[in-house]
Amino acid sequence: MNKPVPVISIDGPTASGKGTVAQRVANRLGFHYLDSGALYRLTALAAQRQHIALIDEVKLANVALQLQCQFKNGHILLNGEDVSHDLRAEEVGVAASKIAVLPSLRKALVNLQLSFREAPGLVADGRDMGTVIFPDAKQKVYLTASVEARANRRYKQLIEKGFSANMEDLVKDLAERDLRDTTRATAPLLPAPGAYILDTSEMTVDQAVQVILDLYANASKLSI
Repeated sequence: MNKPVPVISIDGPTASGKGTVAQRVANRLGFHYLDSGALYRLTALAAQRQHIALIDEVKLANVALQLQCQFKNGHILLNGEDVSHDLRAEEVGVAASKIAVLPSLRKALVNLQLSFREAPGLVADGRDMGTVIFPDAKQKVYLTASVEARANRRYKQLIEKGFSANMEDLVKDLAERDLRDTTRATAPLLPAPGAYILDTSEMTVDQAVQVILDLYANASKLSI
């Protein structure tokens, strides 16, 4: 039997740096990359543009099922339009966090996420990559950092992208998102069984990337 395409799952809370780290790990390995959080932000943005209430689970799930998105050269397209900048707005992130608790919506996005698993491999980041979507991932990582460190990173990201930001509000928002993500009934945020817990509060991106590359190399040796 052919071996399944290898997956590295990188889960963690908002602003833990998992997106940047996952993208660089994928680049270093020549793997495909899945930003699962972007799918929820895309759904939230599409719903906002269609004036769909964030509590209308049926309509939101339908939006997710019909999502026409592409990831090209670091850009994210929705119906052919580059919405990379729009997706980073805090209001879209907050909306995505709110709709991510809806079971029907999460179910609607499963097959789309699974479709990213192509040779030679995939690095997938999100909140349930190692627990729900890719439970057979070769290497599972749970990337975390203190709320203060994450708020500081998010503040810098927003300012660099031209958005206004307030540190106090960011800390409060991150704490609220953490609570929603860890207590939701469907696919709550938690480390996958056997996941390596990586606290990046005092680490650079390059250091975190190297840790994960080393973990994957060791996992690959053990599976031979």
